[in-house]
Amino acid sequence: MGQHHVIQSKPRTLDGIPLRRLLPSAWRSIGPFVFLDHLGPAPPTASRRLDVRPHPHIHLATVTYLFAGELMHRDSLGTEQLITPGAVNWMTAGRGIVHSERSPESVGTPDSALHALQLWVALPQKFEDVEPAFHHYPKATLPCEERPGLTIRVLAGSAFGLTSPVHTYSQLCFAHLQFAEATTLEIAPAFSQRCLYVVDGQVDIDGQSLRCGDMAILASGQVGLLRSHGPARVAYLAGEPLDGPRHLWWNFVSSSRERIEQAKQDWRNQRFATIPGDSDEYIPLPEHD
Repeated sequence: MGQHHVIQSKPRTLDGIPLRRLLPSAWRSIGPFVFLDHLGPAPPTASRRLDVRPHPHIHLATVTYLFAGELMHRDSLGTEQLITPGAVNWMTAGRGIVHSERSPESVGTPDSALHALQLWVALPQKFEDVEPAFHHYPKATLPCEERPGLTIRVLAGSAFGLTSPVHTYSQLCFAHLQFAEATTLEIAPAFSQRCLYVVDGQVDIDGQSLRCGDMAILASGQVGLLRSHGPARVAYLAGEPLDGPRHLWWNFVSSSRERIEQAKQDWRNQRFATIPGDSDEYIPLPEHD
C-alpha cells in the first residue's frame, strides 16, 4: 500500500485571525482546487474583525464555507449575502468580478468567532470567460448523512453516495466530515486526485497520523481508511487533473499569462466593475505577488 504525502501548514495571521495556507504549495493543485486557506478559529473580539476590502478575480470560482461566525459578502453583481455556518457560497469570477468579505457588525456576540475554509477552483479553459455569477446554497439544501459517530456533508460534487445541488464546471468533490467519536470511513478512489485536510482533532489515514493543520495527498487508485481518534473535523477535496497548467498571480488564476497581465492593467486602471454600496475603498494591485 503506497504512502500518502503529508503537507504540514505553517500558521500566520490575517487581521489578527489565525491563518493556515495549504494550497498552493509544492502540490500546485488537487483536481481543480488551486487554493485553500483555513481561517480561525478566532475569538469574537472587535479587534479581530475580518475586513477584506474589494478586490478582483478572474477565471476561477471562490468557495467560502464557515464552521462558525458570519461574513458579509458583497460583489460587483450587486449581491449582498450574509454567509453563515454550513451554507455554500459559490462565486464564479469568469471573465471578472470584484467582491469584499467583512465581519458584520454583530461580531463580538458570543457565537461569532470566525472559523472558515476558503477555496479557489480553477475553471476549465473553455469556461474561463463565462459570465460572473454568485450562488448561495443554504445548509438545509445540502445533502447530509448521519452514521454512527460520523456526519457526512457533501458540499459540492458527489461522494459517499451523496450528490450536492451546487453547480460546478468540472467534476470534483468537496465534503465536510464531522466525527463525534472514534470511528472509520473508507475513502474510495473515485477521483485520481484526492486530499484530506484536518480542520481540528486527530485522525490517521492508513495508519499515517494527521493533526490539525495537516493535509494528506492520497495515493492515486488506492482505497484509504480514515480513522478518527475522537471528535474531529476533516475536509475532503477531490477531482481530476486540470486541462493544462494554470498561472496564479495575486487574486488571478488563468491558463493564459497574457490574460493575467490584462487583468492587472484593468485593476490598476480601475476598469473592473465596482461593488454597489462598497466602492469607497479597494485593495491596490501589489507591486509583487
